[in-house]
Amino acid sequence: MRIGPWCSIGPDVEIGDNAELISHVVVDERTTLGEGVVCYPFTTVGMAPQDLKYRGEPTSCIVGARTIIRENVTIHRGTATGTGVTRIGPDCLIMANSHVAHDCTLGRGVIIVNNVVMGGHVVIGDDARIMGAAALHQFVRIGHAALVGGVCGVEADVIPYGSVLGNRARLVGLHWIWLRRNGVQPDEIRRMRQAFRALYPKAAHATSAVFQDRLEHVRQTYADDARVVEILDFIAAPSHRGLVRVQNGDMIESDGA
Repeated sequence: MRIGPWCSIGPDVEIGDNAELISHVVVDERTTLGEGVVCYPFTTVGMAPQDLKYRGEPTSCIVGARTIIRENVTIHRGTATGTGVTRIGPDCLIMANSHVAHDCTLGRGVIIVNNVVMGGHVVIGDDARIMGAAALHQFVRIGHAALVGGVCGVEADVIPYGSVLGNRARLVGLHWIWLRRNGVQPDEIRRMRQAFRALYPKAAHATSAVFQDRLEHVRQTYADDARVVEILDFIAAPSHRGLVRVQNGDMIESDGA
C-alpha cells in the first residue's frame, strides 16, 4: 500500500494490499478499498451522500480490487433508506470528473468515461460502457455489457447488450462490438440478432403483435440461448423506471454481420 502526500483517511477504513492513493485523496469513514485500487489526485471516496434524508447513519462504500479511480471523481456512501452501501466491483475504470451517487452498484469491469453523472440507486451490470458526459437517472438499471452513448440522458432501463444513443436515450441496437471482441461466436450473434429483431421490429408495420406477445414468442423460440434469456429475464425483473424506448424508424446496425 502506498499513500502519497496530502491524503486524508477517515475512521473504519480498510485499504487492501498494493493499493495506491497518489496524492490529495480523501477516503471517508466506513470505506473499503480492495487490493490494487488506485486513486488519482483529488478523488473523494465514501463521502456522505447528497441526500437530504441522510442523518449520519452508519452506511458504507466498497470499491473492488484493481479498480482505477481517476482525477476529481466523487463516490458517495449509501443511505439508510437505500441499500446502505455504494458498491463498485473489481477491475472497473472510472474516468475523471465522474460522480457515483449513494447506493449505486457497479459490476465487474465497468468503464465510466469522463464527466458521467449518476443519481442514487443506479445499478450497472458487468462490462457495461458508459460514454462521456452521460447522465443516468436515479434507480436506472444498465444491463450486462450494455453501451450508453456520450452526452446521453438515460431515464429508463437499458437491456443487457443494448446500445442506446441520443439526447434522451433510445435503443438503437445491440452492443455488437463488445460481443465480437469477447469471443461470442458468429452463430450466436446471428441468433441474438434474430431475437432482437423479433422483439423490436425495424418498422411499426412489421408485426401487429404486442410487446408481451413478442416476449413470449422469443422466450419459446430461443429458450436454449443463454444471452437471449438473460435479456428476457432483465425485462421481466422489477423496475422503477421501465425500459428505454426504441428509436423511431430503423435500427442502427453497424456491426457488419
